[in-house]
Amino acid sequence: MRITIAHMLGKDELRRRLEARRHEASIKTSALIGGLASVEQHWRDADTLIMDVSAMGFAVPCTATIEETALVFEVTMPPGLGFARGMIESVIREKSEKLLA
Repeated sequence: MRITIAHMLGKDELRRRLEARRHEASIKTSALIGGLASVEQHWRDADTLIMDVSAMGFAVPCTATIEETALVFEVTMPPGLGFARGMIESVIREKSEKLLA
């Protein structure tokens, strides 16, 4: 699943905001599903944040790529989790828009 969020911050400001708030991802993800989630994160390069989300027995690998005018998420949905696609997309959009505001 690909989710693109437009922004006008420029790469440097978006990267700064992502770095400043990325520690919150695990806490917020766990809160959404009752404390049964973990999020491991690392920067692959200056513009790509890798996130490995584990929840309810599922592994959901994600990337967030910083572009000049967009933040692009690639989420690999595992078999059996298709029912949650809309919810996952909604949460990503909501949280990203708050980050970009």
